[in-house]
Amino acid sequence: MDAFYASVEQRDNPDLSGRPVVVGAPPTRRGVVCAASYEARRFGVHSAMPSVTAGRLCPDAVFVRPEFSRYREESKQIMAMVEEIGAEIEQVSIDEAYLDLSSEFSTASDTDEALFAAVPVAKKLKKRIHTERNLTTSIGIAGNKLLAKIGSDFNKPNGLTLIPERDKVQFLRPLPVRKMHGVGRVTEQTLITAGLNTLADIQDYPGDLKHLLGRFGPALKRSALGEDTRSVGGHEGVKSISSENTFYEDTDDRPTLRTCLREQADDIARRLQRKQLGAYTVQVKVRYSDFTTLTRQLSIEEPVTESDDLYRLGAYLLRKDKLVNRPLRLLGLGVSSLGDPYFRQLELPLDDQRK
Repeated sequence: MDAFYASVEQRDNPDLSGRPVVVGAPPTRRGVVCAASYEARRFGVHSAMPSVTAGRLCPDAVFVRPEFSRYREESKQIMAMVEEIGAEIEQVSIDEAYLDLSSEFSTASDTDEALFAAVPVAKKLKKRIHTERNLTTSIGIAGNKLLAKIGSDFNKPNGLTLIPERDKVQFLRPLPVRKMHGVGRVTEQTLITAGLNTLADIQDYPGDLKHLLGRFGPALKRSALGEDTRSVGGHEGVKSISSENTFYEDTDDRPTLRTCLREQADDIARRLQRKQLGAYTVQVKVRYSDFTTLTRQLSIEEPVTESDDLYRLGAYLLRKDKLVNRPLRLLGLGVSSLGDPYFRQLELPLDDQRK
């Protein structure tokens, strides 16, 4: 779905149509952005950003408090339409799913014939969602999950992108390295320092990148060539990732807690990168001297992968409900609702609107 939370708000409140909408805490409070409309994204606003930063980047933005129950109900109705297609479905978030239509086109002579045959199905689904729910969706059609994901983000909003097997390597070549699974800021800098700026550079690199990126190197090389063996509906078993620290002595010392939270965010970000995942939900856990344990969580529209974003969201959750109101025995940070990293704002000259 296109800018799902914000699009639901704009649909239900005509006064917000065409205006930059930010779903999240207002900039006058120390909150975060859960989602942003395309009008707001043009100014650089995105999920997990501090609300005060969003307000500074886009002074005319309208801030709307999230209503997750409404978004979940909308998602149920849309996914019910998707299920009627009869495909194998893997829902990866509230507004995103993979569909495997291979059984529908098993008589096709090759993969590309099957992919082209899927275009009318995609167009019909897009039209139905728009007609019945007054929302737009973007769909990518390709021979594997990696390419389908890239295709769905390639021409947002309201896009439909087909990536034939015969063209996949050429299609990927101009993309910057940051747009590939698992490439965060640190890995991006490592690649750029080595002179690898685009996926074409990785495709043409003579080695497997293992000396630069360790075990992730060969996987990135395969991804840059458009290779992906994951099946739709297949679950690798990773449903959540967390990191906890039990202190030798109970503490409410802010520098100590901040250092702990930062280390946990760094650890989780590294594990997300290794597994080529992003997180849609971030959770904090605290335990007090009397063993009372509390958890708080927040869901956002675009999955986070970066340590800075994880730290910021964790700090926000601790602050929001004043969880550090007495010394802590334990502090934990975790992520769940794991899925593919979101290819945020593809910077390609597709048209005059930044994606």
